[in-house]
Amino acid sequence: MLFGKQVQHYEVKLLLAITIGLALAWVIEPSLPASNLGLRMLLAVGCLASAGAIFRLDAMRQLGSEKIAQRYIDMLCRLDHHDLADADQNGTLPQLPESNLWRPIFSRIRECLVEYGTRADEAEHHWTSAEVRLRRVSNEYSRLNDIADGLPDAALATNQYGEIVWANHAACELFAFTIDEADPVLASQRFECPTLVDALNDTLKRQSVTHRTCELEIASADGPSRWFRASCRALRGEDVEGAAEVTGVVAVLTDISSERGIQKRHAEFVSAASHEMKTPLAGIRAYVELLLDGEAEDDETREEFLSVIDTQADRLQRLIENLLNLARIEAGVEKVDKQNQSLNELLENAHSVVQPSSDQKDIKLVVDLSPMYLGVLADRDMLMQSAINLLSNAIKYTEPGGKVTLRSRMEENAAVFEVEDTGVGLSDEDCEKVFDKFYRVKKDQKMAPGTGLGLPLAKHIVEDVHGGSLTVSSRLGTGSVFRVSLPSHSRMQC
Repeated sequence: MLFGKQVQHYEVKLLLAITIGLALAWVIEPSLPASNLGLRMLLAVGCLASAGAIFRLDAMRQLGSEKIAQRYIDMLCRLDHHDLADADQNGTLPQLPESNLWRPIFSRIRECLVEYGTRADEAEHHWTSAEVRLRRVSNEYSRLNDIADGLPDAALATNQYGEIVWANHAACELFAFTIDEADPVLASQRFECPTLVDALNDTLKRQSVTHRTCELEIASADGPSRWFRASCRALRGEDVEGAAEVTGVVAVLTDISSERGIQKRHAEFVSAASHEMKTPLAGIRAYVELLLDGEAEDDETREEFLSVIDTQADRLQRLIENLLNLARIEAGVEKVDKQNQSLNELLENAHSVVQPSSDQKDIKLVVDLSPMYLGVLADRDMLMQSAINLLSNAIKYTEPGGKVTLRSRMEENAAVFEVEDTGVGLSDEDCEKVFDKFYRVKKDQKMAPGTGLGLPLAKHIVEDVHGGSLTVSSRLGTGSVFRVSLPSHSRMQC
C-alpha cells in the first residue's frame, strides 16, 4: 500500500515536470507567432508558480506525516507493554491516518510490540513460577539436609565414579572431613577403612539395585574404637539415552558399639559361668571317683572326701542361686515387695547372719549404727541380702585378726550405710571392675574362693531395685569401704 502511494506521488511530479517543459517549449518555439510571446510568458510563469505551489504543498504534507509518525513513535515508547496489549485488545489504541505514508509500517511495529508484550508476560510468568519452584526445592533440600544432619547415624553418598558427593553431619564428624563440591574426593582416598571402601565399590560394580550390610571397626582419635553396621544401597538413574543405570551408592553407618559390648559381656558371662560351674563339679566328680575306686580305706578318709564334696556342692548351689537371682533382677521379673523398713534393723539382722563367719576367722566385727530412725522403702529380703553380701565379702578378704566395721547415718535426704574392712584393698583398676559379673582380683583368687557374683548382685539390688547407689573406695594394703546410699522414706528419732 505504501508503495502504491509513493508511485502516485511520483506520477504527479512527472506530470508537473512535463507541463513545465511544454510551457517552456511553447515560449521559446521560434516558429510560433511573435505576437503571442507576452501571453506565452504569462502562461509559463503561471505554470511555474503552480508547479512550485504543488511541490511546496507536497513537501509540507510529507513533513506533517513524518511529525505525526514521530509523535506516534513517542506514544508507543511511553506505553507499557501491558497497557499496549490492553489498548490493542480493547480497540482504544490510536491509529495513524489512512493517508499517512508510515501507517502500514507502524501498524506492523505495533503488532510486533503487542506480540512482544504478550511473550514477555508469558516469560515473566514462567520465570516467576520457576523461581517459586526453585525456592520450594531449595527449602525442601535444606529441610532434608537438616533432617539428615539431625540423624545420629552417619550417612554418605558417592557418585558412579566412587567420589563422595554428600555426607551428613555425623559422617563428617566420624571421618573428620568436609564436602567440597568443586573438588570431590574418592572414597578410597578419604576413608582408611578397607571394609567400608570394599562394600561401596562392590555395591557400585554390581550395576543393580542391591543392598549390602557389613560390620566394621573405626578407630577414634579421642577415644576407643567404635563398631558400626554399614548398610550400602545402589542408587538408580538414567543415562543420556534413557537407559537405567547405577548412578551412585548411599551408605548408612549405625553405631553398634553398645550392642557389641553386650554380646562380648554375654560371651564372657557364659564363659565365666561355665568355668565357675566346672570347678566345683570337677572337685565333686574327682572325689566321687576316689570313693568309687575304694581309695577311702577308713572312715576318716571317707568323711574327709564327703566333706569336700559337700563344700563343692554348697558352692555350686550358691553359684546357681546367685545366677538365678541376678538374672531375675536384671530381667525385671523378680517380685519386689517394698515396704517402709528400718535400715538399722535390717543391718542388725545381717550382722547376726555373718557373725559366725567373722568369729571363725577371728575378725572383729564392729557395729556403729545411727541413733536415728533411718526409714527406707525397701524389699526386706533383698536389701538384707545385699548387706550380707557386702559383709561376707569384707570378711572374706580380711586377714585373721583384722576388723570389719558396719556403720549407718543420715546424709541430707539419704540413708547411708558403709562396710569398711582392713583387708588387702583394691587397685584403681580393680575398683572399676569389681562390680562386673565373675570378676575377681587375680592375686586373691586362691586366698578367698567365691562365685564372683556377690558384689554384682548387691549392686543390682541397691541401684536397679531400690534406686540407690553403691560405690567403693580403696587403697592397696589398707582396706576398702563400700558405701550404700538409699532414698530416705521417713525420719524419726529413736
